Amino acid sequence: MKIKILLVFTFALMLSCNKKKNISSSLLNFIPQNAAVLIKINNHQTFKSELLNNVVLKEIEKTEIYNSLFNKIKTLDYISPSSEGLLAFIEVGKENFEFVYVTEANTDFFQLDNIQNVLSETFTYESRSYDKYILDNDSFFSLKQDNKIIICSSQLLLENFIRTVSTNKIPKTLQKLYEVSNIDKPATIFINTSNSDPIIASKLLEGSKIKISNFSDWISLDLNTGQNHIRFNGISISNDSLNHFANLFKNTNPLTHTTAEIAPLNSDAILSYTFDDYNTFSRNQQKYLDRSATLDTIFNTVEEIGFIYINSKQAIVLKTYGSENVAQFLNSIKKESTDYQGSEIVELHSSGFLNHFFNPIVKSFVANYYSIIDNTFLFSANKETIQTIISNYKNGTTYNKSAVYLTSQEALSSESTIQFISNSEGIEHFLEQDFSKKLVSDIKNSDLSKYTFGAQLIADNNFYHTSIIAQKIEKQLKNNTTSPLFTVQLDADLATTPQFVTNHRTNRKEIVVQDVDNNLYLVSTEGKVIWKKQLEAKIMGKIEQVDIYKNGRLQLAFTTNNQFLILDRNGKEVEPFNKIYDGGNLNPLAVFDYEGHKNYRFVVTQGSKVYMYNGKGDIVNGFTFTNAATLITHTPKHFRIGKKDYLTFMLEDNSLKILNRVGKDRVTVTDKINFSHNEIYLYKNKFTLTDTKGILHQIDEKGKIGRVNFNLNKYHGIDATSRTLVVMNDNVLTIRGKKVELDLGVYTKPKIFYIYDKIYISVTDIQNQKIYLFDSQAKSIQNFPIYGNSMIDLADINNDKKLELIAKDLDNSVIIYKMN
Repeated sequence: MKIKILLVFTFALMLSCNKKKNISSSLLNFIPQNAAVLIKINNHQTFKSELLNNVVLKEIEKTEIYNSLFNKIKTLDYISPSSEGLLAFIEVGKENFEFVYVTEANTDFFQLDNIQNVLSETFTYESRSYDKYILDNDSFFSLKQDNKIIICSSQLLLENFIRTVSTNKIPKTLQKLYEVSNIDKPATIFINTSNSDPIIASKLLEGSKIKISNFSDWISLDLNTGQNHIRFNGISISNDSLNHFANLFKNTNPLTHTTAEIAPLNSDAILSYTFDDYNTFSRNQQKYLDRSATLDTIFNTVEEIGFIYINSKQAIVLKTYGSENVAQFLNSIKKESTDYQGSEIVELHSSGFLNHFFNPIVKSFVANYYSIIDNTFLFSANKETIQTIISNYKNGTTYNKSAVYLTSQEALSSESTIQFISNSEGIEHFLEQDFSKKLVSDIKNSDLSKYTFGAQLIADNNFYHTSIIAQKIEKQLKNNTTSPLFTVQLDADLATTPQFVTNHRTNRKEIVVQDVDNNLYLVSTEGKVIWKKQLEAKIMGKIEQVDIYKNGRLQLAFTTNNQFLILDRNGKEVEPFNKIYDGGNLNPLAVFDYEGHKNYRFVVTQGSKVYMYNGKGDIVNGFTFTNAATLITHTPKHFRIGKKDYLTFMLEDNSLKILNRVGKDRVTVTDKINFSHNEIYLYKNKFTLTDTKGILHQIDEKGKIGRVNFNLNKYHGIDATSRTLVVMNDNVLTIRGKKVELDLGVYTKPKIFYIYDKIYISVTDIQNQKIYLFDSQAKSIQNFPIYGNSMIDLADINNDKKLELIAKDLDNSVIIYKMN
């Protein structure tokens, strides 16, 4: 049963928080020896982002234990370390835990510029100075030691550190675990079980005997998170001289579990123990229980002990490779039997024998009835539970076919010493046995019904591979479905429409989006924030991708209100593309690639001024159109007809300039056009745009203008390709002349996508938060509309020929859908 204790303990840790390399363990020198839990954070921003965006943690964020832990470490929101950090929890006073955080000192470590009411005070203790910070209702203490910075939630803890740091000794086991921890994971958790019992003591019912220290000596777990899961993988180490539960399986080999093949489909949980040698297990049991001799060999063919939890009832499974001895023993205590669907159910007159033979795995179990399925013995306190198991087994509706079980197997090994798998009801059942009513109530009020929980232990020489998971239940998606893939929550509300960009290393897509605090995010298609960069202002328009070095490595190019920037894949500025423009008011960036050879022309427009740069960041001196007669109102565009290039500039005085590469007039447009807010397009080899009265204007290469009065409202939207024109007017969408009347609402401009030789047209009803998607024949794509709050971007993000789309979700989050 101890594996459930380990799962619950790590579940609490979860609320707060194999390529191997030797790494420095010097940070350990700054952590008190009596630390209960240590968390090595390899990348602060990634760690923070993964916890923020993890759906499992979001489900429990209203619980008391979640809030108490996160409020305790809220200080870490105000720092920005540039290297590995170590967070430790230490008991200061009975069942009161404070933290210590240590990392390498760096410039801009504290991020306090946006915090109001920051107070600081300097103290001296034993000739050492340290600072106290008070931020609103939060306070913490900070000390610089050598090239490290130490943060404590407790003044007593910090002063104790100053007094004892010179004599601090690192436990050898911890140092070894620290050195082999996986630096590619966001974090690794180290649990000193001998110091950890008080962490959960305050959450236990009076009289509970749960102690994490009874399980093993040290536990090391790498954190692995995704949008829909949180996993811990690592090892447990048990000292031979100590009476640890894990030592029951020392020198045994794991087997494939079969309990799931017996348990009913709707079981709440299963728990299974396997060993390849009963005699070895029996000797370990003798030592653990301090018995003078091993027990009789009645059960010496048992190789699996399983527990089935269903409808608040419990059954035990004993799988054997030879049933004769067990059958003879059970026959000796047989009371009576009945037939059920061809299986015999036997009532016994002695019911406590399993507790005797399999202590401490089995305790307080009443075995009133048993039955046999193949070489597997089933025991329960009541006949109905065994009947349920038999009927499900015969019907083929067993637990190994459930979504809960199948989801867990994606993360767990096929063979293990201990395996625990549960749905939310199973977790609640176990919590009710030992934990406070408040904790149980909090968990019940959290929506965990969509999740699988699991834990696994694999005996391996002198240590035990340990895995713990919480994962969203996955089901086979039907064809022609559109389902949410994940959402990503930002630190602030969105300022720009999210869009896909290409990762040149994987040729897959990633996401770029900016928030209202001007932070630019690059997000993976697993929903993990790769980096976040603070900009000076909001990005104007679309972010363009370019390859300025012509080596296949892509950069992000854009303008803000007063900057022209190009960033590399890591968010670093590419010199000399950080250009500042006094007065600001820039239009979105225009990028021209005349012949597709990556000889870029970057066009920045500010008021009436035009700046054209080459791929080296130099002004293109041969381009003569550097100052328009009036303000430039739209982003310049480049079109190619035949072998000729056309550059278009729309001006505030309603004139349209169509120029050649050097900035001279290529097409003279004599008429004035009161431009709508829409762009200019090349449709059927004519320059196509609309005015504020809803008239479509088309200009040919000789400057001749044709007009069609569509009677559009002032706020209509259009998009066009060379052969497709799409118009959105009020609630009527027109695609290639075919009209679709949508529900009344407030609609965005339409947007055309051409992917895998098929045209898609999207439009979003902002008022009713609906995203529509149509094909070129104005037929709705199946399963649309879907929920969304902005214009979309559409792409195949992982090259599986299935499309994904991204849009604004809530004010501070984006959502990705997958189309099957």
